[in-house]
Amino acid sequence: KIFMNTLKCLQSKEFLLDVDLWRLFANLEELNKISLSFLQSFFETVKEHVSKSDSPMDFSSVLGKFFQGDLCQTHQIYCLNYTSAVFYLENLRQREDFGIYLKQWCEQNEQCKRLHLPELLVAPLHRLTRYPLLLNNIWKRSTDETEKGFIWSLKEKVEKSIWDLEGKVKWLDNFQKFRQLQEVIIWPQVWDRDKRFFVPECLKQSLRENSSENILSSANRLLLHEGRLTLAESTRLLDVYLFLFDDFLLITKIKRNKKKYGSSDTGLIPVSPSLTSELHSFIKEGGVCIVLDQPIPLDRLTLKNVDPVHVTAFSLRNAFLIQHENRYRQCIAVFLLQAQTETAKKTWMSQIETAISNYTTQHETKKSTDFCFPDESSEI
Repeated sequence: KIFMNTLKCLQSKEFLLDVDLWRLFANLEELNKISLSFLQSFFETVKEHVSKSDSPMDFSSVLGKFFQGDLCQTHQIYCLNYTSAVFYLENLRQREDFGIYLKQWCEQNEQCKRLHLPELLVAPLHRLTRYPLLLNNIWKRSTDETEKGFIWSLKEKVEKSIWDLEGKVKWLDNFQKFRQLQEVIIWPQVWDRDKRFFVPECLKQSLRENSSENILSSANRLLLHEGRLTLAESTRLLDVYLFLFDDFLLITKIKRNKKKYGSSDTGLIPVSPSLTSELHSFIKEGGVCIVLDQPIPLDRLTLKNVDPVHVTAFSLRNAFLIQHENRYRQCIAVFLLQAQTETAKKTWMSQIETAISNYTTQHETKKSTDFCFPDESSEI
């Protein structure tokens, strides 16, 4: 509240007006209000029992009021915003004026007890996970069977709320990641990628409508592995960045832009927390990844290890080969890739092999389900 109220005060004086309070603190005020109300009601029940030792300690009403009410839902709203809030904060901390607000106006306050804002923002997440422990302890000490059953049902409800939240956070994290990848990965038109393809200007617009960028719009797709490698071409070595998804492999070449990411025309966009630190720093430097060739479906990908003896003459080490086949099992593309270390090479090969295996198993299961006929009726 010290950080939030101080920022409000500064903004009322027309400082840090571009900082979004909601993106940093979400519904923290509402969360504080309902949490405090719960604690006050809870301790009032304890106080009443202590002052009247002959009266039973009845928690059912206070627990039912809050745990069947908005307590967990309010926490969920805050927790869903937490990840993006932390990375929005990381971007803001690079600014001198925001740094002064954090260090001189807030962190030196005695009530903060030398804690920084990221350490404080995570507190509501920890509190939500402790509610089932609180309910379980009350359930253990309850002597009334009706009350025990009611408290146990509340505990299960809160646990389900936490499980649902974990699923929502994973989905949201994946959604943010792919939204970021759509910004970073550039899909050149087919006539730009390969000069053999000639398309008159009058026809280009109709082809542009079939944008390849939509391939990353599916929230169900998963990014399994990513990283920088070197691609051996006939006359040079090219820095490439590979994205291994759960259904295809994408090979891109790295290009650095003069204009940095987050400049005035794009706004201050926080980088997805689930991206690797390597790609994170690359994006902040203004880099983009230009797709080299069409995505390689995992059921059309052949992976081959390259013996060092065969490529020593070309000064290649830690190399492996990726072969792209069409539906007729004809080879249509070959990529000779080099990792920085032997360990990195083994990791890449293992990740690709596992992805192919999982993809094949999943689709074989789907096919067998699709072609599975229902049992014959005994009446036939």
